[in-house]
Amino acid sequence: MKFIDTAEIQVKAGDGGKGCVSFRREKYIPRGGPDGGDGGNGGNIIIRSSLRLSTLIDFRYVRHYRAKNGVHGKGKNMYGRNGEDRIIEVPVGTQIYDVDTGRLITDLSKSDQEIIITKGGKGGKGNSRFVSSTHQVPLESEPGEPGEQRHIRLELKLLADVGLVGFPNVGKSSLIKRVSNAHPKVADYPFTTIAPILGIVRYKNEKSFVVADIPGLIEGAHTGKGLGDQFLKHIERTKLIVHILDATRDSDPYNDYRIINNELQSYGKSLVQKEQIVVMNKIDIPVVRNKLMDYRDTFKKHKIEIFPVSCVTGEGIDKLVDEIAKKL
Repeated sequence: MKFIDTAEIQVKAGDGGKGCVSFRREKYIPRGGPDGGDGGNGGNIIIRSSLRLSTLIDFRYVRHYRAKNGVHGKGKNMYGRNGEDRIIEVPVGTQIYDVDTGRLITDLSKSDQEIIITKGGKGGKGNSRFVSSTHQVPLESEPGEPGEQRHIRLELKLLADVGLVGFPNVGKSSLIKRVSNAHPKVADYPFTTIAPILGIVRYKNEKSFVVADIPGLIEGAHTGKGLGDQFLKHIERTKLIVHILDATRDSDPYNDYRIINNELQSYGKSLVQKEQIVVMNKIDIPVVRNKLMDYRDTFKKHKIEIFPVSCVTGEGIDKLVDEIAKKL
């Protein structure tokens, strides 16, 4: 399924039903009193978080949502039925913004959370409500109130324990494929992953944690270059960052590490403050293995431990997963 992480929709609650003007008319009761019933209330628009959904793709095709109107009142003091609520399900982790004001309305970070995003209009009063000692034959009634309407933006931020970051094509997709149940596309060219991918890692004693493969970042990502700002927001909820490096790139691994961390810091201080595990991938390649001790020494000078792995052969993967589980 295609990953869609933002959408704008229009929501309109139901209008209240009209109050009725009616008088009791029965045999032998020629001048019965007013018996117009009230209109029903309009239905609300309710947004509910659900674990059944993982993207906002449905909202690309349906942009307008309405709840049912309240039914008009009738004679014999028959009240109109309330309009049915419209429930809209979104993935857990969805934030809702008011487009007109830019204000964050709510953050649905747990399953089965609900919010009434627009309230239905109240039903109008029938003429039986307007009887008084001086006003025995009221001809007035009330129209129903209009339901609220709103233009809202939905933004999905992934809920994962671990976020994989690094330059394009360093092996993030290969790693998540190796350690989890996810099956991302893996190929030897940049930007293979163009949308975040979630995988569940089954650990010892039936414990598990969720890993998010974030598309590759490049210098300038925090300003939107390479869609980086859209990808970086998915790391905000993670507890731990796994930073993957590839020494086969035409650059110094420590410099790559520094560039990506500068992007995290520029996007938001909360990202760079998250604990990181630094991984050196592709140690199955001789040129990388031969320089591994030099890489260790370089990072050690900055008090950083690196975990060498090969996503192809599986070397070092178990030790890395143990370390991730320990940190979590």
